Amino acid sequence: MRVGLVIPVKQDIMTGGLLYDRTLVDYLRRQGDHVDVIARKWDLYDAYHVVADNLSRSLFRRLVETPWDVLLQDEANPLFWLNQRLHRRVHYPIVTIVHHLRCTEAGSAWQNRFYRWVERRYLSTLDGFIFNSETTRKEVENLVGGERPAVVAYPGGERFHPTLTAEEITARAQQPGPLQILFVGNLIPRKELHTLLAALGQLPKESWRLDVVGNQQMDPRYVRSIRRQIKQGELENRVTLSGPVSDTELADKLSQSHLLAVPSSYEGYGIVYVEAMGFGLPAIACTAGGAGEIVHHARNGYLVSPGDVGALAKHVYELSSDRGLLERMSLTAHETYSTRPTWAECGRRIREFLESLVG
Repeated sequence: MRVGLVIPVKQDIMTGGLLYDRTLVDYLRRQGDHVDVIARKWDLYDAYHVVADNLSRSLFRRLVETPWDVLLQDEANPLFWLNQRLHRRVHYPIVTIVHHLRCTEAGSAWQNRFYRWVERRYLSTLDGFIFNSETTRKEVENLVGGERPAVVAYPGGERFHPTLTAEEITARAQQPGPLQILFVGNLIPRKELHTLLAALGQLPKESWRLDVVGNQQMDPRYVRSIRRQIKQGELENRVTLSGPVSDTELADKLSQSHLLAVPSSYEGYGIVYVEAMGFGLPAIACTAGGAGEIVHHARNGYLVSPGDVGALAKHVYELSSDRGLLERMSLTAHETYSTRPTWAECGRRIREFLESLVG
């Protein structure tokens, strides 16, 4: 197949969605498919770039003139008006990869109305859908129905190829000292780092350490507020803001931690939860969105309501004070990882779906 893929990118910033897109590109190319990647400037759905890409003559011309078998688009770049014009000029199917809808996030009423309007219009222009979770599929069907072809292709979690044994996970859980907590995510409000810090501030300071891994350039104002929160709570000696790290460094941090805590207010899926479970880390996630398809409450982690500081503090304290509980949940998390789909399985499902559309 000859495949086009329009993705939004921003230099030095990685998201789970972009990891999904790039891993898919690598898989398709290994199968012998030709993939043209068209990278567009990305700035979190700001109105300027949404309008600019929909009106771009050069982008429209390239999409019309290139004879692909199928065109893929990342939903974060909603080409609703461009697609309407494109359908009149091309014969290939246009398929979107939906990671999560912006209108499902916590936000002001006017923002959610705007995102809902944009996303409904955009999703109505597609010939097919690729979803990263059942949750995402249901959210899209709530907006535009479920009549068009679609596939759910769960992301893989084996990027780091973890090799920890059950014995090593047990030994780590029983080590004396503070609970080593890891937060992995770009520092934006949706990831709820401020909620995690508020919860940890309620616990004995000697009982925990937090390492924060993630890009700090996406929302500088939010990062400044996080630094103030750490200072005001006198948590400087307990919290490390590591910033972005290499895959090798992140794998080391995962292997040395006890718990992953990313209580995002919404995740379409949450690749990082699966990746952490590969190292035997229970995960704390949110009840909203698709994290519940991975994290099973009180078995391999905990699910808390968005912004619930008290519940978050309670669960962290339970794991820090009861190492037998931590051990059991760590081993269950490791078992969960072994049952999740791989990136190859994800790619195969998508490729078979695309071939059915082309055929």
